[in-house]
Amino acid sequence: MSDQPQPQQPYPAPGQPASGAPVPPPAPPYANPPQQQAYQPAGYPPPAYGYAGYQPQKTNALAIVSMIASIVGFIWLLPIIGSIAGVIMGHISLAQIKRTNENGRGMALAGLIVGYAGLALTIVGIIVFASFIGWVVNQDSYSTYSSSF
Repeated sequence: MSDQPQPQQPYPAPGQPASGAPVPPPAPPYANPPQQQAYQPAGYPPPAYGYAGYQPQKTNALAIVSMIASIVGFIWLLPIIGSIAGVIMGHISLAQIKRTNENGRGMALAGLIVGYAGLALTIVGIIVFASFIGWVVNQDSYSTYSSSF
């Protein structure tokens, strides 16, 4: 009897691995409905993402910070520092916007204009204050009183 070949294991049933462990049933057909493709004419690349290739453009972060810093400097929360920071970041953001084609050019210009206006008003205010102090110091307060004794 040793001359006879041993009976081989039958092939595993469909959906069962060779080890005999059960396999979960396949997902129902409604779990993953087929995606409907938008009509795309020949010769055009497929849209990158979103609806019909619409890609929202990013706003330059330095333009936003420039505008905020200039406003903070203009309303005298950080009078000189805010205006200077707004002007510097406004120039940097305009250069970045020109290079990367981002949104935010208007905010960068607003930061520049408000920053320069804040600096101008600060300088004029310092000049007026210093002139007033100089005028007060030069006043002879005793010359208006005459002593008639």
